[in-house]
Amino acid sequence: MPNPTPDAARAFAEDWIAAWNARDLDAVLAHYSDDCIFASPFVARFAGEPGGRLVGKTRLRAYWTAALAALPALHFELVDMLTGVDCITVLYRGHRGLSAEVLELAADGRAVRGTALYAVEDRS
Repeated sequence: MPNPTPDAARAFAEDWIAAWNARDLDAVLAHYSDDCIFASPFVARFAGEPGGRLVGKTRLRAYWTAALAALPALHFELVDMLTGVDCITVLYRGHRGLSAEVLELAADGRAVRGTALYAVEDRS
């Protein structure tokens, strides 16, 4: 999805949020390429990867399975989305407060790289 239109970016963001809120890991992972790279400050805790980065859907599935098990009340609310060159940022509010997911997109519209960002005051 090179240079996503605002409508395409909003559809992606709404679908991504809905997948998380349904706790449908297959639907969440459908947004990512098989060899995606994902970074989050919580990867060390839930995936045991001290560098904070994971490569591939298999590792992402294991990480998010552990995270979902630890967060039974997980719920996201879409605040906004931003578009850029071959990327979008999903700005949302969840149990950690204001958060964002920056997603670099391939031509097929799936994320090849994702970075999760959270409010500085809450890293729990």
